[in-house]
Amino acid sequence: MKTITTTLIAILVAALFATTAMAKQWRWSSNQQNTAGWQLMTSAERTEHQTKMRSFTEYGACKEYVEEHHKKMEDRAKEKGVAVPVMRQNPCDMMKAKGVLK
Repeated sequence: MKTITTTLIAILVAALFATTAMAKQWRWSSNQQNTAGWQLMTSAERTEHQTKMRSFTEYGACKEYVEEHHKKMEDRAKEKGVAVPVMRQNPCDMMKAKGVLK
């Protein structure tokens, strides 16, 4: 009986670690299809934006940053006289749905 209990505990612990590892494998990646203002950013700004987005663990902080980023891109678009970038889907919502954000 002790062997069965030990085996079950080992299986449960392994499953827990596997689930945690699988949940963290998905990473948000910015590109011109999912980042409003992509064409208005320099390569360095794109890299910085992606790094910042990947650093979030809390939904509220992510949402606040994205709103600030979009405002900045709207201002930049107006300065350059180009169309205001449209956000198709909020990346924070997607990251929350994938279990990356709490």
